[in-house]
Amino acid sequence: MSPDFAQPPSDRPVHAAGEAAGDPAQEAAGARWKKKELPSGLWLKCESCAATIYRKELEEKGRVCPACDFHFTLPGRERIKLVLDPESFDERFADLGAMDRLRFNDSTPYADKIKRTESKTGQKEALLCGFGSIEGRKIVIAVLDFSFLGGSMGEVVGEKISLAADLARTHKLPLVIFTSSGGARMHEGMLSLLQMAKTSAALASLNEAGGYSICVLTNPTTGGVTASFASVCDVTLAEPGALIGFAGPRVIASTIKQELPPGFQRAEFLLEKGQVDKIVRRSEMRSMLAKLLDFGAGATAS
Repeated sequence: MSPDFAQPPSDRPVHAAGEAAGDPAQEAAGARWKKKELPSGLWLKCESCAATIYRKELEEKGRVCPACDFHFTLPGRERIKLVLDPESFDERFADLGAMDRLRFNDSTPYADKIKRTESKTGQKEALLCGFGSIEGRKIVIAVLDFSFLGGSMGEVVGEKISLAADLARTHKLPLVIFTSSGGARMHEGMLSLLQMAKTSAALASLNEAGGYSICVLTNPTTGGVTASFASVCDVTLAEPGALIGFAGPRVIASTIKQELPPGFQRAEFLLEKGQVDKIVRRSEMRSMLAKLLDFGAGATAS
């Protein structure tokens, strides 16, 4: 590079950026070397294999890593769009919102946290539920959305799971549940833990009435959700690599002071131990659910 480009001569006007003014050749050279600004968020790193992924490509593949097949956590409405037939979702109980009965306050008051999350997500709670269809088969669907306070289960989530089970029972339809949750919502204290018994009882009532239910465990499904309604449906599916358990593996390892086996609490490990019936890739989920719904209809009819 010539000295002119390294340091502007003192007899020329200088711009604030340090470039000489009035020299077209110099300005053109500066333009060639100017760093281009790229929009943020175009690329992201895979949580499993650390591969760099073009965001648009990831979204086109249903948020599945093209390098290692890792299934990213899917927002609730994207899940519904991916699984249900187009325009078939008829949402119910969307107006139910959390109540701050305990006036819980840590770094931020719970009531304020709820308002911010409602504004951010455009929904009033972590569970979306209603009627829909999968390849023409009518169902009741309930989907936990991890983007709403980690898909945590408070009073409203427990109530909506119970209402979804009631809809399935009264309309004689199968119930399909997708879970993605960090567990019980401890901002609501004991009230959140009571939802474990409530939701399990609702699914038991559905079963006793001859109903049929399927739960799909996605990454992550942990805590009180795993220990209640996520584990008591007629069929339990999981997405590949999903973290499924009660307490986290690090907590368990430090408590029992033992090294955990490889793949502990992952879907493949649970399949081997009999806690999961089948692991299904996201791209195959619709067709698998359709087959299982036909099976359930036949089993109910017999």
